[in-house]
Amino acid sequence: MLTTSQQLSRRGFLRGVGLSGAAISIGLPAFESQFNSSGTAYAAAAGAAQPIETRFVFWFNGNGIIEKYWIPREDGPDYELTPCLQPLARFKNDIHVLSGVDNPAARMPGPGNGHHNSMSGLVAGEMFSGRGAGGPSIDQSIAQKIGDNSRFRSLQIGVCQESFGESIQRNMSWAGRDRPLPPEMIPHRLFDRLFGSKEQYWIERKKSILDAVTGEAKSLSTALGASDKQRLEEYLASVRSLERSVASLPPEYSQVVEQPPEGGDLKDWPRIAKLQTDLMVHALASRQTRVASYMLTKCQGLSRFPWLGYTYERHHEYTHGRVETPEGQRIMRDINRWHVEEFAYFLAKLKSIPEGDGTLLDHTCALYVHEHAEANSHKNAGLAMIAAGHAGNMKTGLHTRITGTVGDLYLTLAEEVVGARLGSFPTADKKLAEIV
Repeated sequence: MLTTSQQLSRRGFLRGVGLSGAAISIGLPAFESQFNSSGTAYAAAAGAAQPIETRFVFWFNGNGIIEKYWIPREDGPDYELTPCLQPLARFKNDIHVLSGVDNPAARMPGPGNGHHNSMSGLVAGEMFSGRGAGGPSIDQSIAQKIGDNSRFRSLQIGVCQESFGESIQRNMSWAGRDRPLPPEMIPHRLFDRLFGSKEQYWIERKKSILDAVTGEAKSLSTALGASDKQRLEEYLASVRSLERSVASLPPEYSQVVEQPPEGGDLKDWPRIAKLQTDLMVHALASRQTRVASYMLTKCQGLSRFPWLGYTYERHHEYTHGRVETPEGQRIMRDINRWHVEEFAYFLAKLKSIPEGDGTLLDHTCALYVHEHAEANSHKNAGLAMIAAGHAGNMKTGLHTRITGTVGDLYLTLAEEVVGARLGSFPTADKKLAEIV
């Protein structure tokens, strides 16, 4: 049975044992009773109060954008949302749209095509090695500084699986030069990793993992105030809903399909994306990790988009050839808009979760990137990005044309927003005053 101090610990878990003896762990959210009276820090029985942790999420979509439909024309706070950014309308004060970011490492002489070089420069600030990224990616550099006290130093999550087969195209997180950290693309596996569930009963979802922690959940509930008790009930209900959603997936969704047969329709990626987002948000909210990467589509990705009505070609093919026609531009506009819709879903989830005197979004820095700016020309100068959240008093509600590199941006976000003291990052030689 849990003691009161264990019940209200900052990184609490409900723990149980399954029928086969497997350990079950359900990370708990933050409760009101864990914070000081103003909700600005964790309460401390002795000594100084502990600050609320910041989180960092590195969000990626492949193949670039159509700039005229994506980048606002106006600078500053009074910019008009472009067609691709419309899904973020209700989050305009929570985001900072950035354009003009340079990726100089992508132009260094060396092996690889435009995608290889741009991807390595984007994530690591280093030229493509010929096999993979030329150094650790920004999410892993941050995780090395702030991730040690979490259950997972970082999480790597993916959705759309199809791409050309090289490692630099399939991975966005790199522990070091040529050391990829592959994203988990199967919701069943990500669920089981977060909850420790490996039993047949729960793999088949004939029972709930909550059955293994019923006693601890009741014990904890009796120690909580009314608002925290309701928070616990809602949280466990959300876990059960996630479990049912995973169980409802067709059997073929539990398999990796990196390149489907020619002419074959692809999976319902929006459904998978929302499940993967829900699982990532669960891990962030229960403080099982402070750092995550999320690869919605692959570098040089090959997805089709049946939910948008576009199955004639694959994503990478849509970025070339017919993209120069008005119809092709509209197709890419719709694809880019779907990408942003999924990012908006993620922000809505963060903003719905209370934490201290604010929400999870208030303590998160999420950075949305592509390996190219204009997709057709493989442009790697003038990249467009979105920084979201309110960690570290990051400026929001703006569109800013940056004069600086990806390294400048990453170093600024890492040190001034997230609180990870990197000291340096490749291609960085200054911090950007426009960000904080």
